[in-house]
Amino acid sequence: MRTTTQLLSRFAALALAFLLAACAAPGSQSDSMTVRQGVIEQISPTQIQSSHHTGVGAVLGGLAGVGLGSLIGGGTGRDVAMVVGAVGGTMAGAEVARRYDQPIAGQQVFVRTTSGVLVEVTQPATPGLRVGQRVYIEGKGDGARVIPQAQ
Repeated sequence: MRTTTQLLSRFAALALAFLLAACAAPGSQSDSMTVRQGVIEQISPTQIQSSHHTGVGAVLGGLAGVGLGSLIGGGTGRDVAMVVGAVGGTMAGAEVARRYDQPIAGQQVFVRTTSGVLVEVTQPATPGLRVGQRVYIEGKGDGARVIPQAQ
């Protein structure tokens, strides 16, 4: 019984570590915000994949399955129920996360900066942006966003 408890504790700790790793944002963020000015040359509609992680659903489903399996029977039967619950919960959690992982409406905005460089930013659809409009590009890389300048 003690070995089963230790095994379950280690499994829960490992699952928690995977959950925290799945929630961590990749890359490092710098403290300074980059802002550039420019004029929109083109806007194209696109679809953006959501940032949901199937791994989070799988881990949470697996933990729920272990918890439910531990309520069934005793001894070896409980151990088997916990393993089956973990596997089934992991599969169910991943499927639920996949079904709700729908793309969102976005736009590719091409901006000619004041220095003459053409920059493309893909972002969620922002109403009110139009070709020829003066804008700011805030941030850089995946965190860049195009916002209109106040008139």
